[in-house]
Amino acid sequence: MVSAAAAASSLRCFPPSLGNRGPGAATARGGLVRLSSRRARSTAGVAAPSREAESAASLGDLTRVDFPILDQEFDGSKLVYFDNGATSQKPSCVMKTLDEYYRFYNSNVHRGIHVLSAKATDAYESARTKVANFVNAANSREIVFTRNATEAINLVAYSWGMSNLKQGDEIVLTIAEHHSAIVPWQFVSQKTGATLKYVGLTKEGVPDIEQLKGLLSNKTKIVVVHHVSNVLGSMLPIEDIVTWSNRIGAKVLVDACQSVPHMPVDVQRLGADFLVASSHKMCGPTGVGFLHGKFDLLSSMEPFLGGGEMIADVFQDKSTYAEPPSRFEAGTPAIGEAIGLGTAIDYLSQIGMQKIHEYEHGVAIRSGHHCAQILHRTLGINASARASLHFYNTKEEVDVFVDALKDTIDFLTSEH
Repeated sequence: MVSAAAAASSLRCFPPSLGNRGPGAATARGGLVRLSSRRARSTAGVAAPSREAESAASLGDLTRVDFPILDQEFDGSKLVYFDNGATSQKPSCVMKTLDEYYRFYNSNVHRGIHVLSAKATDAYESARTKVANFVNAANSREIVFTRNATEAINLVAYSWGMSNLKQGDEIVLTIAEHHSAIVPWQFVSQKTGATLKYVGLTKEGVPDIEQLKGLLSNKTKIVVVHHVSNVLGSMLPIEDIVTWSNRIGAKVLVDACQSVPHMPVDVQRLGADFLVASSHKMCGPTGVGFLHGKFDLLSSMEPFLGGGEMIADVFQDKSTYAEPPSRFEAGTPAIGEAIGLGTAIDYLSQIGMQKIHEYEHGVAIRSGHHCAQILHRTLGINASARASLHFYNTKEEVDVFVDALKDTIDFLTSEH
């Protein structure tokens, strides 16, 4: 059996050695709360795991050793990280990839003929191919690397929206969208005269799909929707929305930040014109995300930023532009981070996105409006508390959270 110490010291990713790890190899960590004395007593007396216990180990138990940040205590309490909706933690193999890039082949991409540049370019473009395969894009040229999903949405808003929207046109969104999917279209609306149309909630508190369908008209030019809500957790029927939008000639942009890290996503099956996601929610580095766009549509769009890499030829009075995706990747990109995203995708793929989707429950605890103020106003509340899990969380952590929540409720409802 591979011990936790050996596995951690070798910085190997989890999936190749999954069959060799039992619950003893990845001790569950509690949250910023103290275990009750009852729970502490029961855990202290646990014997070495049997073969039956090993085979029953959860995905969270088996993967925790790959996430050294989870092996911490604060003020004597074990860390439970339930803020994965905001950002995920990174496995050791992703950090190792970043370290190897900066130690051994740090160089600019696409522009050098020396060995370091060639190696960096190969790794960077390999990461693009991994992203394309991960979401089943028709071609890796449909994947544009951006700083994050926010930049990807802004790219579409400015490069497509500013050229295709005019006075009287309509942009359809739901009130449950993240601010990053609302504010860029407010900018475009103010500059073009296009109108924003918002879909409200049903009595069950989820976006009203029938209302969305009713808002679609010949004036609708683009529909901007989430795949999975970062606050409500509800999932929209993207394939249906695309079908309805196509009938009136409208484009569809999907914010997939909360779906791509947690479930299989097939962009060809969904059929949306644009889809965005962020690396840092996918166990990858911060500072990089991606836009998937249909290639013919990307080819028809103007550049978002000007500079090196995105040009074909530069003259004194004008320039011609490269084909996508280079057209939208001006300047030196986040090379190491993109390569790290590729490693994160390898890690997730080896586990299996369907397995991750089936395992994850739904509890980090984050308070505030979660970049969804319009939704909170609609619900009649100023803020909410969100607990968001990932596959490396365990049942024991959920138990700790529930105990702490009960204690909090008791405290707040008791007479002092």
